[in-house]
Amino acid sequence: MVGRDHPSPTSPLQIEPLEPFRLELTAWALRRRPHNAIDLWDGSTYRRVVSIDDGPVALSVTQDGTQEHPRLSAHIGGGHIDQPDERPMRRALNRLLGLDVDLSAFAAMATSDPWLGPLAARMRGLKPPRFPTVFEALVNGVACQQLSLDVGIHLLNRLTAARGRPVSEDPDGMRGFPGPEELASTEPEEIQRLGFSHAKARAIVEAAQAIAAGELDLEGLGQLEDAAAIEHLIRLQGIGRWTAEYVLLRGLGRLNVFPGDDVGAHNKLRRLFDIDTALDYDTVKWLVGRWHPYAGVVYFHLLLDSLSESGVVEPTQVATRIGKDTTPSGAT
Repeated sequence: MVGRDHPSPTSPLQIEPLEPFRLELTAWALRRRPHNAIDLWDGSTYRRVVSIDDGPVALSVTQDGTQEHPRLSAHIGGGHIDQPDERPMRRALNRLLGLDVDLSAFAAMATSDPWLGPLAARMRGLKPPRFPTVFEALVNGVACQQLSLDVGIHLLNRLTAARGRPVSEDPDGMRGFPGPEELASTEPEEIQRLGFSHAKARAIVEAAQAIAAGELDLEGLGQLEDAAAIEHLIRLQGIGRWTAEYVLLRGLGRLNVFPGDDVGAHNKLRRLFDIDTALDYDTVKWLVGRWHPYAGVVYFHLLLDSLSESGVVEPTQVATRIGKDTTPSGAT
């Protein structure tokens, strides 16, 4: 369970997440690519800017102990906060790193599954992360539509550098991912100059304006069933089925949701099940149905398997990997 805050600004918040937990694996599920300038990992410390009390602060997390007996130390600095506050830090960390997500039932299911079992064993300690806000998940999805994840993250880096709020007194000049308040007054052409298509720039700005005007409540989608939440999302400009499902998984934490149109995930599933033909949406849903209600957890495992194949992530166990494909496209 999450531990108590030590209120001295020089003392870290000590946290005991539900075991097993590996910060490296979970950080990479957020980071996704080495050039991500928003979610940082240097081999021992995860860093990113989060909004606490409506102000950007630099958050850093390290792990002590083992994956079976994990203990985290979280520091907060910069911004306007003089004393770390336990409750907003806890909320931010729980959401980002899935600290209180119990995957024991998933692990039990994976043990008896001949396809999933070896993968889950290698990635033991991975928790399903979430973006700090549903809006950030939405913008991530829009940025990566019909592009490789490499290109999408370049676009997100540029957007953050151009429009994100800086953390005062941070020596590295870190910036927070821009929220609706930073983007509502932006013209689509400004975002288009960063490399976004006009349609994507318009979708981002219109969503930000609707949130700022009180006409759209993305966080409130958490009160809806999956189908209703997807229906609301696809009514928005530029949001289709893939982006809507991506938002449900990475923004709302719906671990049963596997984005069925993800090209990179298609490639990994084909190798996992030794399928030679291309997959369609209905086939993907049928394949991942065996893992209900944890298909979204498998989605993260497939991402980490790709990263381990490229040498970015060191898995918990050395075993035969799913396939020898190159890093897949799509915003996994």
